[in-house]
Amino acid sequence: MPKVGMEPVRRKALVDAALRVIGDHGSLAVTMSDIARQAGVSPALAHHYFGSKEQLLIETIRSLLRQLRHDAVAALKDARTPRERLSAVIRVSFNADQFAPETIAAWLAFYAEAQRSEETRRFLVIYARRLRSNLLADLKALLPADAAERIAEGAAAMIDGLYIRQSLKSAPIGIEASIALTEDYVNALLAAASPFAQGGRNDHIEHPKDK
Repeated sequence: MPKVGMEPVRRKALVDAALRVIGDHGSLAVTMSDIARQAGVSPALAHHYFGSKEQLLIETIRSLLRQLRHDAVAALKDARTPRERLSAVIRVSFNADQFAPETIAAWLAFYAEAQRSEETRRFLVIYARRLRSNLLADLKALLPADAAERIAEGAAAMIDGLYIRQSLKSAPIGIEASIALTEDYVNALLAAASPFAQGGRNDHIEHPKDK
């Protein structure tokens, strides 16, 4: 393979390796050598592509956000109603790649780093705003704005909370159970806010607990 074609392959290998190493360690206290060893390249080559460990870690966050966005766009294409779109957003948040143990551990490590790194905090704010926006857009089609905003905030907090719970290996919650809990929360508040908010839902979508 030509050298020019190897660069994106090796960069992705290093990003994937960083995610695994951070997940295994449970923190960002890893070295460029640790990451390079996991990727099967030399530390010098890792520095050549990213300059520093910090830049590689930032690219790892970007990669997580890009994957989330790609998955959300794909899922939303198949949704036909606002309620189906809400379910698509919820399901994407718990898909197998994002809910893998090393990915969850990496997210938690980045949240810890955000307490002292403005750049890391900025990327995590982007994630939080995107999740809220995706939920809110379709809730507003079903409810008045104030109720939609309240449910969007609660659903986003529940999704994040279930990620934290999943990191407790002694009390894990699986993908389908996490989806069902979030769906139950949204359904209960939709019904309380408007008896017509779920109109047509049973014609179009299957509840995760019925699968």
